[in-house]
Amino acid sequence: MNESQRRAYAALGIGPVWRRRGSAGESGGAAGAAAVAEAKAPEAIDMADMDWPALRAAVADCHACRLCETRTRTVFGVGDEHASWMVVGEAPGAEEDRRGEPFVGSAGKLLDQMLAALGLSRDRDVFIANVLKCRPPQNRDPSPDEVQRCEPYLRRQIELLAPRVIVVAGRIAAQSLLRTEASIASLRGRVHAYRLGERAIPVVVTYHPAYLLRNPPDKARAWEDLCLARSVHAGAAG
Repeated sequence: MNESQRRAYAALGIGPVWRRRGSAGESGGAAGAAAVAEAKAPEAIDMADMDWPALRAAVADCHACRLCETRTRTVFGVGDEHASWMVVGEAPGAEEDRRGEPFVGSAGKLLDQMLAALGLSRDRDVFIANVLKCRPPQNRDPSPDEVQRCEPYLRRQIELLAPRVIVVAGRIAAQSLLRTEASIASLRGRVHAYRLGERAIPVVVTYHPAYLLRNPPDKARAWEDLCLARSVHAGAAG
């Protein structure tokens, strides 16, 4: 364990995860399989004092759910850690899992174009993250348990960033962040709130870039959403 990992474990109040070697007497698919000891779930951990490096290290070493067994790497997020804009998507895909960065490939290029239309880029003025930090196998929908176990990481990211506006891309991300089962159609076109204590951060819901690649006519509606977010951001600047 390196020093960064040791600090992260200390901040989380947990120890390293130990794996038991399979014995010669074990048989079938279980032979030689590693048994992961039960770890303390993030929602039970006080992250109030975690800064960006500690939170990044905690995500990198997370074993709170079984997605840790199938991921290539965690996808913490990317962008300006002092940004006033935040974009939240659903979960990493195959390319994101390989590269450790959210929104790459064709969908990522479209997102970059959408941000550029607002005068933003993933290198400045915006921070991009996902509800889940690990890729679900075969890009399946995240399970409620996975969302619950990963949510404290996203919440701490939002606390550290304190953005003026959050743009949520896609149905699952919107339903997770806003704790609703409503459709994208019913969530678009109005401003929602993500609550941090007594503070309410404005949230604007739009389509996921991958959806827009399959349904180009809805790009016009997505632009309407971004214009709404820009108006909210300008109003929050006061």
